[in-house]
Formats: sequence, structure tokens, C-alpha cells
Amino acid sequence: MFPIEKMCKVLKVSRSSYYFWLKGNPSKRSIENTKLSELIKEIYNQSKCTYGSPRVTIKLQEEGFHVSRQRVARLMKKQNLKSVIRKKWVVTTDSRHNYPVVENMLNRDFTVIRPGQVWVSDITYIKTFQGWLYLTIIIDLYDRKVIGWSFSRSLKASHTSVAAWKMAVRNRIITDKHIFHSDRGVQYACHEFTNLLSSYKNVERSMSRKGDCWDNAVAESFFKTLKVEHVYHHSYKTFKEAELSVFEYIEAWYNVNRIHTAIKTSIRNKREKFKNQLVA
Repeated sequence: MFPIEKMCKVLKVSRSSYYFWLKGNPSKRSIENTKLSELIKEIYNQSKCTYGSPRVTIKLQEEGFHVSRQRVARLMKKQNLKSVIRKKWVVTTDSRHNYPVVENMLNRDFTVIRPGQVWVSDITYIKTFQGWLYLTIIIDLYDRKVIGWSFSRSLKASHTSVAAWKMAVRNRIITDKHIFHSDRGVQYACHEFTNLLSSYKNVERSMSRKGDCWDNAVAESFFKTLKVEHVYHHSYKTFKEAELSVFEYIEAWYNVNRIHTAIKTSIRNKREKFKNQLVA
């Protein structure tokens, strides 16, 4: 419809480049990029648009592709694929109580060598048209899975920390020395919960320092991930709707498919240490 010379000028492409493209075959790199772009988009969509280039790269490497994060980032940028925008959220912890608190035994050491060695727990809220829905979770630091949780419409210990603990011990039996870490909230300091944990001889309680969210960073990080990747993209009319939605996220995505970069980094570090020992 238009002269080649005019189109090249408008599109800022030289005529020689156009004719070279017209006669030539796609380069090997171009073919690889096309294939990678399709796989990247598929992985991105499977993650519900939450994966950025680091996790997409890990997934591609798991599938046998030798590709750098920088290359993945470039291909994602060309397709305008980027992780969802992160939003701020609020922590609600009622530590104004007269129950005794315990020392921070975890001391921000989030690396463990066996299941059941350390569990961390926290409570957050989810907005619905019917009111606030509270979610209590317990995470095993070994594989970062949510092994116990509880939905409630009140912050009573029986509905939050106690209910989540009972689910966790059903899913994973405590057989060895165990640390249970939480913040200083009343749900974790009250007699109802502390007496329950005291009935397990191998359990040692641990609490974050006052006003220090980094002491419970793994649980805090989970809530941030849950809200950014899932909750903020929904508008829940009822408690039941929110419960079903969050249940699906935890059981069908987070615990089963989602890549946990902290675990991947730990595995890589152990491999490098083993290689160095062999060389030495």
C-alpha cells in the first residue's frame, strides 16, 4: 500500500536492513528467544502474574534451560510482563497484656536442617463486606509450607493460635527438639495457648523482641506475599468467599507450586560448599 522507501523512513529502518530481513532466515538466537518468550509467558500466567524475572529464571532452569536472569528480564520487558505491584499492609499485634513473655530463641536464624525443627506463626486480617476475617498461620521453616492455619471472626486464642496449632500437629508430628516462634501477641502469651504447648515436652517457645517485625520475617513475608499476589486482587463479599479463596491459594498454589527463593538459595549454597570441600 505504501512505498518501501517511505515506510523505512517513517519506521526508522534502513532499506538494506529491510531487504536483508526479507531474504534472510531468522538467526538461531532469534528462534531461541521466540521459544523462550512463549515459555516465559506460560510460566508467568501460571503464577497468576506474580513471578518476576528471578523466579521465572529458576523455573526455566529447573526445566533444563541454561538462561540468565538478565536475558529473561529483557524478554519479559519486551512482552510487558512484570510482577504485580506491591502494596503496603498493616500488622495488628496486641502485646499490651500482663502475661509473661519468653526470650527470642530463634534470633533470626531461619536456616533449619529437618522438618519440625522450627515453626513460626503470626496473625493477619482480610477485609470482606461482612467485616474483618482473621487468618492465623503456622509455617515450617524447613520447606516454608503453611502446615497449620485458622480462619476466625474474633481474636480469641481458641479461634486463632490454638486452632492453628492443632491443625499443624495433625499435619506434622513433633518427634525431636522443636522451637515455636511468634510475636508477643496475647494469643501466643495467654495461658490457654502456653499450657497447650507445655503439654509437648520437646517444644520450646520463642518470641520476637518488642516492636521488631524482622524477628518473625518469614511469617511477615508470607502475609505480604499472600496479600500482594492474591488478596489485593479480589473483593470479598462474604467470609466464606474469602476463606475459600485463601484456602485455594495456600493449598493449590503456595504449598504446592510456588517457588521459594530462600530454599533455592540455601540449596545452591550447600552445593557450592560441597564442591569446595571436594576440591580441597
